[in-house]
Amino acid sequence: MEQDITSSAEKVHLISLGCARNRADSEVMLGGVLAKGWEITPDIEEAGVIVVNTCGFIGPAKQESIDTILNAAAYKKTNPTMRLVVSGCLTQRYKSQLAKGLPEVDYFIGTDEFPKLPSILSEHSTEKKVYANRTNYLYDGELPKLNTLSKSSAYVKVAEGCQHNCAFCIIPAIRGPLRSRPIPSVVREVENLVADGVLEINLIAQDLAAYGRDQSSGENLLTLLKALVAIDGLRWIRLLYVYPEHIDDEFLEFFANEQKIVKYLDVPVQHASDRILKKMNRNLSRKELTTVFAKLRERVPGIAIRTSVMVGFPGETDDDFEQLYDFVAEQCFDHLGCFSYSQEEGTVAGRMPDQVPEDVKSLRLEKIMSLQQQISRDLLERKVGSTVDVLIEGPSEESDLLFKGRLPTQAPEVDGFVYLNDGPVEAHTLKQVKITEAHDYDLIGTVLEPH
Repeated sequence: MEQDITSSAEKVHLISLGCARNRADSEVMLGGVLAKGWEITPDIEEAGVIVVNTCGFIGPAKQESIDTILNAAAYKKTNPTMRLVVSGCLTQRYKSQLAKGLPEVDYFIGTDEFPKLPSILSEHSTEKKVYANRTNYLYDGELPKLNTLSKSSAYVKVAEGCQHNCAFCIIPAIRGPLRSRPIPSVVREVENLVADGVLEINLIAQDLAAYGRDQSSGENLLTLLKALVAIDGLRWIRLLYVYPEHIDDEFLEFFANEQKIVKYLDVPVQHASDRILKKMNRNLSRKELTTVFAKLRERVPGIAIRTSVMVGFPGETDDDFEQLYDFVAEQCFDHLGCFSYSQEEGTVAGRMPDQVPEDVKSLRLEKIMSLQQQISRDLLERKVGSTVDVLIEGPSEESDLLFKGRLPTQAPEVDGFVYLNDGPVEAHTLKQVKITEAHDYDLIGTVLEPH
């Protein structure tokens, strides 16, 4: 490389917004620029290149992306040679509008062409500004990738795109159809992560249960899991985003009995009113969802279930909402995320009449989350006095003397923590911990030695 890679112009600062799947894309970009000689910097002021990997799913996420881009652009006033790159879902969705409306951005890179970041930066191209063609990109595991979650935990994206047609969702238009990675590719990536000290793998996709359904090989999620549990040194495998319609008996049998697979499932339901579920183009009724969760709890005692629900879908009446509220109260999910419906152009729901007022959405969201707060506390209080395995992440942000970790039933970034107040604990290890106290979403515990 002709350029001086130690100069500030070769330092890259990346801001990743949105979901874990977007974070996995950010890790590919970071791995790529590192492999080409750039330095990654946490200090935005010393960067020669700022990359904002955006989310374009719903209104608040789009606004956060725009605000972050404008904030990053402000650094050009003091560093005119700095280059600003905007990547991700917002670019893919609004490439023409963004290129016209944000002249301060040097390059726009979409969801299929982001691996080109190192070559785009190296070429210093001024002829082309937008790289957002639809190529049906699929991460092959051979590209360099920088794990940014922790030394002991990592995300592994096993598929791109989505085969569902939910009325409210723009993701299939942004990300394209379902494309599953070959199993050997996933295995190689996990083996490399474990060799670097990773103990926990969090498998991600738009719908893990759909893995392999785009292939004629007959491989599926169960086939993948059987290959992954054979990897020596891997301790925990976590499954995120498993749609309920494909949870069958064969999968449950393996899930229940394989020790490396943590007894945790993220099963998005979105609603519990049959009328709203049908309008959403979801595949299961409330009765069928109830049957799925009953089977999960029967076959996998102690399983922790996370779900996501939506309030304010077009035409949602007070009665529809009460059905959802009653369902959440009845199911007592260990973890739950609730978000307000966002009217999005390009979606079926975006064209529906009877849009729900924002103040009504806010009140309904607040009511659901207040209920979930109490459910969470009640469930966590049952753990007081128990001894559990905890993956130690390191010191808490609050104090160097307060350490934190996670149970197998707590996913990174979205669930709570176990806080340890008995002094320094070796990070990135599994320890046995006695739970002494419960709060709304977190636990307090004491490490038991030796492990």
